[in-house]
Amino acid sequence: MVGGGSFGTAVALLLERAGVRTTLLCRTAEQARELTERRENPRYLPGVELPQTLKVRAFGAHEDQFRRPDLVFLAVPSKGLGEALAAIDTLGVSRNAGMVSLAKGLVPPDGALPTAALERAFGGERTACVGGPAHAREMIETGGGLVCASRSEALAIRVSELFQRAGVVCEASDDPVGVELAGVAKNAAAVAVGATQRQGLNAAGMAAADIFLEVLALAERLGASPRTFVGRSGTGDLVATALAPTSRNRSAGELLADGVPAAEIPERLGQAVEALETVRLLARAVERAGLQAPVTEALAHLIDGELPLDEWVAMVRAKQPEPARFARPRNWWARMRDRLADRRGGRAPER
Repeated sequence: MVGGGSFGTAVALLLERAGVRTTLLCRTAEQARELTERRENPRYLPGVELPQTLKVRAFGAHEDQFRRPDLVFLAVPSKGLGEALAAIDTLGVSRNAGMVSLAKGLVPPDGALPTAALERAFGGERTACVGGPAHAREMIETGGGLVCASRSEALAIRVSELFQRAGVVCEASDDPVGVELAGVAKNAAAVAVGATQRQGLNAAGMAAADIFLEVLALAERLGASPRTFVGRSGTGDLVATALAPTSRNRSAGELLADGVPAAEIPERLGQAVEALETVRLLARAVERAGLQAPVTEALAHLIDGELPLDEWVAMVRAKQPEPARFARPRNWWARMRDRLADRRGGRAPER
């Protein structure tokens, strides 16, 4: 497990619970030493005991760290994924190891999906991602609703079965693009909800819905299934994030509404907030795909401090979605031809 934050620590505990020998790799030797001595992650998951069987090491402390594992889970922020992959490549990784991303963001500078970055390095059959409603503390105490997606059926099922052995429901999916973009949409929508809810719950709901629709259009352009967005990795994750008292993304939106600059928010919250980095990349990705994303783009300007809050809310309230394409009623002659065709066993009458 690469990454000693709240989610990385929680998943490492679940893997141990499933009977998997697991090593948690921390960013620094100091953090690894603290977790080893205290058998607790006091900053990110206080009060949760780390089992003695869970090894805790510093990332890169040993040259052979990645030469024996069957699975490598990456619980690093998406903006640091490229650096982590470069380091792993330098250390060398087993050719048979599955690479599983836990990130819910886009990789700079071009806004690539985490699995796309993994696939370039390791191939699609070795790459997977995990999404869904999974608040770290609740997941290890009472369970969660995960989704593991991969182009490899064997890898998706293998990872989902590990979580199920640990007592956490996990769906196997063949739609990594949909799962990752649904997670990105969820984070962006949660920031929008936090920034807007004091100005009105209706406006907050409108902002979240519009962002989901804009990202869904991008997902479909990239071959994802719309069903993924209405499943646990999409709307399910959004509800969990919007309701969670400790939601980083919604709290980040609330701080934006208070006038706190985006650059200061991670320090205020004590953790990275992926959406603050991702929304800008997301808006660019939608634009590159030749699509329109006015609400997502406006949210990016709000985060950058280029759009005042009242103008953001006014834009959301005034946004008029395009009308549905209503089916044109068939004329009398077309209906008559259909009836005659039915009577003749499916053949339309000759002219």
